[in-house]
Amino acid sequence: MSATLVECVPNFSEGRDPAKVDALVNALLSVPGVSLLDREMDADHNRCVITIVGPRDAIGEAALRGVGKAAELIDLTKHQGAHPRMGAADVIPFIPIEGVTIQDCVELARQVGEQIWKRHQIPVYFYEEAATRPERTNLEDIRRGQFEGLREEVVTNPERAPDIGEPRLHPTAGATVVGARKFLIAYNINLNTSDVSIAKKIGKAIRFSGGGLRYVKAMGVDLKARNLAQVSMNLTDFERTPIFRAFEMVKREAERYGVSIVGSEIVGLIPKRALEASSDFFLQLESFDPQQQILENRLATVLAGEKDAGLAARAEGFVEAVAAPTATPGGGSCAALSGALAAGLGQMVASLSSGKKSCAENADELKRRACELAGLKQQLQSAIDRDAAAFESVMAAYKLPKATEAEKKSRRKAIEQATHTATEVPLEVAQTATTVLDHLRRLVSIGSPSMASDVKTGEHLAVAALRGALENVKINLDSIQDQDFRERVRNQATQLEAVSAGK
Repeated sequence: MSATLVECVPNFSEGRDPAKVDALVNALLSVPGVSLLDREMDADHNRCVITIVGPRDAIGEAALRGVGKAAELIDLTKHQGAHPRMGAADVIPFIPIEGVTIQDCVELARQVGEQIWKRHQIPVYFYEEAATRPERTNLEDIRRGQFEGLREEVVTNPERAPDIGEPRLHPTAGATVVGARKFLIAYNINLNTSDVSIAKKIGKAIRFSGGGLRYVKAMGVDLKARNLAQVSMNLTDFERTPIFRAFEMVKREAERYGVSIVGSEIVGLIPKRALEASSDFFLQLESFDPQQQILENRLATVLAGEKDAGLAARAEGFVEAVAAPTATPGGGSCAALSGALAAGLGQMVASLSSGKKSCAENADELKRRACELAGLKQQLQSAIDRDAAAFESVMAAYKLPKATEAEKKSRRKAIEQATHTATEVPLEVAQTATTVLDHLRRLVSIGSPSMASDVKTGEHLAVAALRGALENVKINLDSIQDQDFRERVRNQATQLEAVSAGK
């Protein structure tokens, strides 16, 4: 396997002509070392999603060739489809897989964006982690008005000007949005109605911008060929907003309008962990351990030589990484691990207690709490790496050039944005640890008395996670210039401190 491995998931505005999609795939794969993982076409959306993977430099060149081929084949002045679009090569995201960080993918996105303009005269906008302006983090904000609306507005409104290139769209290829992000799940749910207004209302209710689920973007789509309405979603962090939670919320919202779900689909690839979490939730498995009970996972563990390593050896890698003379992983990651261990103990106690006769009257509540603690454990586990990555982004921002006034301004802005993230991650850990602590305190009275020491150990770990995370929040706040942000976070931290003290 390559020393660096990056995934790229270009979205092209063509989903009806297989020959054109074949040409796009061939262009992407014309770079040595790049491999095809998946390709999806949708005639209603008139869009294809192609997933490729390869070394960092090769994957960047592949994306550039894909953009060039799309500009040759796709004319947006003649394009119609249910999915919003502003470019022939509409979106080009880079996702770190191995040997690269999210910051590496940000740099790759910026390099590719510059080359798209130089080679093809297609203007570029940066989004997600590669965004150069906070208001351009979300793709839907950049794509507002689509090709037709942006084509007119970009000429007169400086706020809509591209990040790279002149303030005009390519006559037929529009503009391309390039970015860096974590793994995203594209998930669609079809309803037994052709009334697209219902799907749009559901989309508004479940997406984060409408007050719904934190890591969900959603919209309603009209599938004319199938006479169905669809809720089309992007799950931007499946560990913190699992796919089953999105499904259940769509189901409940649909029932309000007298409609039901007739099917759902994954566009592109999905991590195995996402499906494992869904099977655990819907089957209500007791004491389910994916690593030990799923055949393929267990085989992988054994073949990797971990079977006889023992628990101490498995933990050794992280402990040694903490002890190493490097800035990360540090206190924030350790706080997240402490919280994950607390949630794990709670999950164990709740699962085992639910099967005991002495706890029969609380069996349903115990099962529910075991399931919720499993989700909290996953959130805290993911925060171990996210905290380290957030601090690395802060250090990278401080290393930006500062020779000119423009560079100094850009550097200050990058430091501020990175420090915001480095504050938000431990704040999230503290909030999640508080929820874990609530579960554990309830388990004291409904769990099996024989496991009281496990519950108490979990409580101590949850408090350690909460207090440790808040220490990281406080030290980061001192470097933040945004007074409103500082005040809001400081108030939240004060409330969480009261919880840790048992008030």
